Amino acid sequence: MDDLEYFGFLFESLVIRDLRVYAQAIEAEVFHYREKGGLEVDAIVEMDDGRWAAFEVKLGERWVEDGARSLRRLAHRMRRGGRGEPSALAVVLPGGYGYVGGGDVGVIPIGALGP
Repeated sequence: MDDLEYFGFLFESLVIRDLRVYAQAIEAEVFHYREKGGLEVDAIVEMDDGRWAAFEVKLGERWVEDGARSLRRLAHRMRRGGRGEPSALAVVLPGGYGYVGGGDVGVIPIGALGP
């Protein structure tokens, strides 16, 4: 807990591993998204039929809006690029309660992830 940045990398790796396991069960793939302009999203889960969902991983509630902002920017870019609407946009946290904030971005505690 003395190095929150390192702990954040470990937590993100755990979430990505879980998403890959769940995605594999439904024959989907998990990708990371990064643009040279600075937009980065931790995980995009894409189905064979083109449906997709995007996730940001954060260590606490105070970073939820930062993650939501990135997810909204990605969704806007994907719409413009003809990739359609996301099935879901969500920020994954270590604990707490799940909810939908701001109308379009969900907040999911890691314990609530599942197939």
